[in-house]
Amino acid sequence: MNVMFVFTCWWFVFIFHLLGRDVFAAKSKNFNVLYLIADDLRPTLGCYSDPVVKSPNIDQLASLSVVFHNAYAQQAVCGPSRVSFLTSRRPDTTKLYDFNSYWRVHAGNYTTLPQYFKSNGYTTLSVGKVFHPGIASNHSDDYPYSWSVPPYHPPSFEYEKRKVCKDKDGTLHSNLLCPVNVSEMPLGTLPDMENTEEAIRLLRSMKGSQKPFFLSVGFYKPHIPFRIPQEYLKLYPIENMTLAPDPDVPKKLPDVAYNPWTDIRKREDVQALNLSFPYGPIPKDFQLRIRQHYFASVSYVDAQVGKILQTLDDVGLAKNTIVVLSSDHGWSLGEHGEWAKYSNFDVATRVPLMVYKAGVSSRRSRPGAKTFPFIDVFQDTREHFGKGKIVNSVVELLDVFPTLANLAGLPSVHHCPSPSFKMDLCTEGSNLANLIRNPKHLNREAYSFSQYPRPSDSIQENSDLPNLADIRIMGYSIRSNDYRYTLWVGFDPLHCKPNMTEIHAGELYILTEDPGQDNNLFDEFGHAALLNKFGTMPSWTESLKQHMMYFSSGLKSKGLS
Repeated sequence: MNVMFVFTCWWFVFIFHLLGRDVFAAKSKNFNVLYLIADDLRPTLGCYSDPVVKSPNIDQLASLSVVFHNAYAQQAVCGPSRVSFLTSRRPDTTKLYDFNSYWRVHAGNYTTLPQYFKSNGYTTLSVGKVFHPGIASNHSDDYPYSWSVPPYHPPSFEYEKRKVCKDKDGTLHSNLLCPVNVSEMPLGTLPDMENTEEAIRLLRSMKGSQKPFFLSVGFYKPHIPFRIPQEYLKLYPIENMTLAPDPDVPKKLPDVAYNPWTDIRKREDVQALNLSFPYGPIPKDFQLRIRQHYFASVSYVDAQVGKILQTLDDVGLAKNTIVVLSSDHGWSLGEHGEWAKYSNFDVATRVPLMVYKAGVSSRRSRPGAKTFPFIDVFQDTREHFGKGKIVNSVVELLDVFPTLANLAGLPSVHHCPSPSFKMDLCTEGSNLANLIRNPKHLNREAYSFSQYPRPSDSIQENSDLPNLADIRIMGYSIRSNDYRYTLWVGFDPLHCKPNMTEIHAGELYILTEDPGQDNNLFDEFGHAALLNKFGTMPSWTESLKQHMMYFSSGLKSKGLS
């Protein structure tokens, strides 16, 4: 009996040791990261309560994620925004406001998000448009600093701006609206289809790997031109399309704040409209077609996301992979008489942002159950997903870097001092991990900061994309849960510094009464007493906070808030 008892105890100890070792191994194993980045995608998605757009695969991801409803980019243009959130530094720190410099040379040798994961033992992989190509990423997508192998770019992207859009008479053009028969395209495919195929190949190759991976997939759509498979237009009959709710230029909008959408004007089908500069307007029937093609492009991207997520499931990696989906900035669809990005309005700076981590954002799925089965948008699936765990606190794309590091179990990334040009690794964002674990908490003291450069007070051909040497004014914008406040101030392009006392114009919107940001209240308040006091603040972010507090108290005293 004693021998049997001893043997039984020994057996339980042995089994417990094995189980304990497996549990420890499971806990200590680093999570993989799949970072999906769309280009020019505003939160026009079903999971953000959009009534028009069909995005079932992203909605499915959102239903299992923490979804940030007030996430904002730091500059509403591709290159500066991507360098900003991939380094977790503001544009005034990266000194990139256009596409013409490489931050490691021009500003500082900053550690990037993928580089940080690479230095902590990850295999880092890039597919499509992650960094902005060209000088802004040293013509290499920051390889080998950020990536373990050279980034992948789809061969068919070479034809993106060529004359491949077929008109009704069969002639080919370089158009804004460009639905195509994919089989007739050069190489018989499209860039985001190739991106999806490469991402699927890489996920399959990483199955069974002993090293964790960080895979970022950058989709080219819904960026213009809207060169997409023509069948996606069928999802959005033109008779069902509506104009933007506020299609006119606001009367109190200062000229310096307006973007004249010059990139759209360069397309052949838009040039044929003979629009006046800078306001247009675009004929209403063409506005409806732009909105139709944008929505169709979103559904096209949704299908690519769905195929990649299904593969993550198929190779058994969904349970130990953190999935992030976001965009580099938004895109105006006729609001304020504007199109494209290039401004500080919410429609240009607000982005979708959702984070999935099994066991944190949602319960772990049952063994054998699929987490992300592909949903064909062309089938009448009538799938209705929950909205996920919603966070209404204001956050920034800068926050993604420190948050992902925390969720993956890597050492914390500390907040940057000011200035931080000589610090390779730090963040100007915030770690959102606590919000992800407790999404119901609303931080009313949270702010996001965006900025946009202009060459002059008046609207010019280069107002949308001035080169650094031509920047004379910077629009610094602060967004709270209640207000958006923007100051357009003098800017020194040689030293990349603002003069907060040289105010050219301002904007103030009360969001509870004016969610579309159409009624500018800035001129209803006196500003002279502010200049000396707030022009000496240590940073423009602190200056804007103080301005916001001043106006908030003024609004309350007038019974407007």
